[in-house]
Amino acid sequence: MHFRSKAPLRLGFAGGGTDVDPYASRFGGAVLNASIDLFAHASIEPLQENAIVLHDLDSKQELRFAWAPQLPTQHALPLHAAVFNRIHAQYGIPLTGFSLITSVDAPIGSGLGTSSTLVVAIISVFAEMLQLPLGEYDIARLAYDIERNDLQFAGGHQDQYAASFGGINFMEFGPGEKVIVNPLRIRHEVLQELEHNLVLYYTGHARQSGRIIEEQQANVRNDAQPSIQAMHHLKQQALHMKEALLKGRLQDMGDLFDIGFTYKKQMANGISNPHIEALYAAAKNAGATGGKISGAGGGGFVFFYCPNNTRHRVTETLNSFGGQVYPFHFCMHGVQSWTI
Repeated sequence: MHFRSKAPLRLGFAGGGTDVDPYASRFGGAVLNASIDLFAHASIEPLQENAIVLHDLDSKQELRFAWAPQLPTQHALPLHAAVFNRIHAQYGIPLTGFSLITSVDAPIGSGLGTSSTLVVAIISVFAEMLQLPLGEYDIARLAYDIERNDLQFAGGHQDQYAASFGGINFMEFGPGEKVIVNPLRIRHEVLQELEHNLVLYYTGHARQSGRIIEEQQANVRNDAQPSIQAMHHLKQQALHMKEALLKGRLQDMGDLFDIGFTYKKQMANGISNPHIEALYAAAKNAGATGGKISGAGGGGFVFFYCPNNTRHRVTETLNSFGGQVYPFHFCMHGVQSWTI
């Protein structure tokens, strides 16, 4: 038998950064996000030897280990090894050889939650193989623990929960790593129009989000008021955008994205850069009313709200910057797994 899983990537509409400790624990965070039909994929295939093979198709990295209860993580595929280590430590894995194969439909480090979504997919494929009774909250929290505690990777909470739950969610974060996921019931025509009016663009430059997030965390610890006040505004933006979607006020979306773009840049250095500023201005001149840097910033994906059929002019304008527009649809389901 072979075991498979896939988990959806996400667009962070508003509140991104307020899900990162110590801000979330100190002030409480709020994020609005939506999963899309770009996925992280994982497969486990049995081997006729007591070996563990970790294989990432995107980076073309393949590592082979003799079967052991714990694998090293200081190599090119730390996420794969860290999930194996945690699953074996908590649940046990039979002493049989297998190959773990992964891929992601967008570049790692591009701002769509790729790393965390990949961890969710890997956990899910092990859960499928071992028939573990893990629900959405269980998978998301386990993914968070592996990344933030086992591997000490900087980041927030939202990506793991978006990948696990799927759909359009308003998420709240509080002390003690408390997370509440509130699925939003948005009218079909509102959701279709929102999807039609969004243009997702890859700048062509992946980035290392860890440094930006670490600076953001340090700003909160050091009580840097400009950064903290910006996060307060981003949290309010998430609340206003949730209300706009639920009431069908799509005419407000572009302005809310534009406000968020301004405040997000105040959280830490390096979130924007001259290239992003130039394409943002060009997109607005072509008809976009606002946009969003996806993820921590510094590169990767950006997306724009383009009402009244301006998406075509905006797409042509963005293509002149040498990146790539990614077609997408919203994905209303979270991580899925199956056996063949």
